[in-house]
Amino acid sequence: MQRSSQVNDVLSSVRFSKLSLLLLLIGVTAQAQQPDAKSASAAPPIASIVEQMVKAQIQSRPGVSYQVVREYRLFSEKSATPTSEVVAEVEYLPPDRKTYEIQKHTGSSRGQDVVRRILQHESQMVAGGKSWSGAVIDGNNYDFSYLGEANLDGNSCYLLGLDPKRKETELIRGKAWVDKRSFLIRHIEGQMAKNPSWMLKKVDVKIDFADVGGAWLQTGMEAVADVRFIGNQTLRSQTVDARVGEVVAQKMSPAARAASRRYRRAGLPASVIVPMDRRP
Repeated sequence: MQRSSQVNDVLSSVRFSKLSLLLLLIGVTAQAQQPDAKSASAAPPIASIVEQMVKAQIQSRPGVSYQVVREYRLFSEKSATPTSEVVAEVEYLPPDRKTYEIQKHTGSSRGQDVVRRILQHESQMVAGGKSWSGAVIDGNNYDFSYLGEANLDGNSCYLLGLDPKRKETELIRGKAWVDKRSFLIRHIEGQMAKNPSWMLKKVDVKIDFADVGGAWLQTGMEAVADVRFIGNQTLRSQTVDARVGEVVAQKMSPAARAASRRYRRAGLPASVIVPMDRRP
C-alpha cells in the first residue's frame, strides 16, 4: 500500500512538472508573439514621416523670385588645390523660369563646361516642370526605409533610406536627413541612380538645404565622379550670396510680377538680401 502511494506521488509530481513546463512554453511563445510596447512606439511610422515630408516639400516650393550666387570648385584626384573655380549667378522667376550667368572663371576650362551643363539642366528641369514630378522625393519616385534618428548641425532629424523606383539621373540612391520639426529635407547623400554619361563609372553626391530669406533652397553640393581614363573628379559648390523677393522681381514684366505675387507664400518679406557664410 505504501509503495502504491509513493508511485502515485511520483506520477502527480511528473504531471505537475509537465503542466508547469507547458504553461511556461505557452507564456514564452505568447510573449515572443507580442511586440514589446516600448520598442513598437520608439520608431515612428514611416508612412506618416513620408506624408508630412512630401507636404513640406510642396509648401516650401519657391513661390518668389530669387537670385543666388554660387561658387564652384573642381578638384582632380588627390589634389587639395582646385584646378578650376567658377562663380555663377542663378536667377529664378516663378513659376517656370530659371536663368544663369557665369560671372567669373579661373583655371581649367573643364570646370566651366561642367558648371554650364549643370545649370543648363537645372533651367530645363524648371521649364519642363520636371523638378516637381520626376525628381521630387515622394512615393512616386522612391521606396523609403526608416534608418533611425540623427543630429545634423544641431538639428534633430529622421534618417530615411532612399531607393529609386527608376534609373534616372535626377534620382539618388542613398539617405535623406528630414528635420523632425519642419519635415523639410536638410541633407541628402548617395549615388546617382543613373550616370549622365558613359564616361562616368559612378557619381556620389551630397546636397545641403537650408532656409534662405524665407525660401528653402540648396546651399551646398559635392559631387565625386569616377571618370574613365582620368580618375576621381570632385566638384563642390556653395551658395555665398542670395536675394529673395521684390529686389529680383523688379526685372520682371508687370504680368510676370503679378504671377509672382500669386505664387508668393504669405509672410515672406518683400525684399531679403542674405549674405551666406564663406568657407575656405
